[in-house]
Amino acid sequence: MKEYKPFKSGKVREVYDIGDSLIMVATDRISAFDHILKNRITDKGAILTQMSSFWFEYTKDVIRNHMITTDNERMPEFFRQEQFTGNSMKVQKLTMLPLECIVRGYITGSGWASYQKTGTVCGIRLPEGLVESQKLPEPIYTPSTKADLGDHDENISYEQSIDVLEKKFPGHGKKYATALRDKTIELYTKCADYARSRGIIIADTKFEFGLDENGEIVLGDEMLTPDSSRFWPADGYQAGHSQPSYDKQFVRDWLKANPDSDYKLPQDVIDRTIEKYKEAYLLLTGKEFTRTGK
Repeated sequence: MKEYKPFKSGKVREVYDIGDSLIMVATDRISAFDHILKNRITDKGAILTQMSSFWFEYTKDVIRNHMITTDNERMPEFFRQEQFTGNSMKVQKLTMLPLECIVRGYITGSGWASYQKTGTVCGIRLPEGLVESQKLPEPIYTPSTKADLGDHDENISYEQSIDVLEKKFPGHGKKYATALRDKTIELYTKCADYARSRGIIIADTKFEFGLDENGEIVLGDEMLTPDSSRFWPADGYQAGHSQPSYDKQFVRDWLKANPDSDYKLPQDVIDRTIEKYKEAYLLLTGKEFTRTGK
């Protein structure tokens, strides 16, 4: 059996090059505030992989994505081991674009903090009098630059995103920036409407895109998971305060309340976090989570 080593290891993912394609493995690590926590969240990686797979399938009419398969039997033998079951995705190789494409449908988190100070989010002026967690009149696109591990991503305006892309892809900055903005909002709108019908509000999320060998834009990375999005229960939603969530906001809130934790979570926080992830998976997909996804 040929052994593979990851050529890239991020906060929560490891990526393996198998020649004609890549294997993305979502680990059970969890990160918050740009730190990898000292605990593992059992089954988290498999839930994220299978949730991404669900959304990739659901949105393939909006834009092509990089997913080839989550079936370990269609991967090299090395990835048929138990540690890779359910949490691995074979994907197309892409040249990733250097932006996180963030879309906000509700005013919360860093967007709410910015609005309170300036009335704007990433340079976009919003109506006066909004309250925390309020639905915005229209979703807004607020991209950020992608930071190296340990550094902070930087929020930028759409206009600045043109410059970032132009620097990397001369002659294509405006075209790519416009396509990323438009596809990000289209994906969010389709998925947020679906999720609302299943009892979940997607307050905000982020997408990442890359270019294929023909220079076409393809959706990559993960998609609409509790790690990349804010999921709120629709039942009981009321603007004017922070909302309970299905995502890792629960972990962030605990860390904020326990600044001396040294990024180590107690077991009850771990257990409640994975319960939230599984509950969101069931609501969105209509299926109970299983490690194999079957």
